[in-house]
Amino acid sequence: MPRSARILPEQSIFHIMARGNNRQEIFKDKEDFEAYIYLLKLYKEQHLFNLYHYCLMNNHLHLILETTPSTNLPKLMKQISLSYVHYFRRRYRYYGHFWQGRYKSLLIEKDIYLLTCGKYIEMNPVRAKMVTSPEEHPWSSYRTYIGQTQDRLVTLDPLFETLGKTEKERQENYQGILIEELDLNKRYLGTKTFIKAMEEKFGIANQRGKIGRPGKGKEKRPLLGVPFWGRQGRKKRLTNKGFLVYFRYTII
Repeated sequence: MPRSARILPEQSIFHIMARGNNRQEIFKDKEDFEAYIYLLKLYKEQHLFNLYHYCLMNNHLHLILETTPSTNLPKLMKQISLSYVHYFRRRYRYYGHFWQGRYKSLLIEKDIYLLTCGKYIEMNPVRAKMVTSPEEHPWSSYRTYIGQTQDRLVTLDPLFETLGKTEKERQENYQGILIEELDLNKRYLGTKTFIKAMEEKFGIANQRGKIGRPGKGKEKRPLLGVPFWGRQGRKKRLTNKGFLVYFRYTII
């Protein structure tokens, strides 16, 4: 089966996901996580991208980054991936395939969807029942957004500034955002207008094809709802076919 076309606009925001072959562990201990973080910092200087959110899990990883005219995304991911494989093989005498196919990339609209997707990937350790709260997992950008640490690797999400007038207010409001059900098996994430524009521009539909036969008796995943900021009043709740966004605090 031929590979699907890679969507690579010159300057855009991407959600990147890479997984270990057969879901095997790619990070076994603290030293492995630190090695990958080091590579991100190293190649960030070369490719000048902005890393807004990230989450490193035991067998896969998520990055949300914005490319610039100086960023060659395929080259960047190849350099990081190969460098980490060489490190892993030297340390563990590992042989065979390491990554499960190519990395996946999702094009994100630079609005509330960016912040939503960022918080969603930072909640991965909680959904996987590795921890009870996201700040307990040290290998993500979450601690940076709630003020527990200063990570020079992370560029603050542009939407973070809209969460409050003071740093403390923004951090508290960020903690108050809870996300449920976000379908990342797509090519674009954003408003209907954005998705339509991207489909017309690149000539590629939003739904990502899957290899193999379709499952029997399985329901389709819910469509992505459209999040919005609540105005003054009580806690706001938005529901749209299974996609929920909750805000603990009032956000203007």
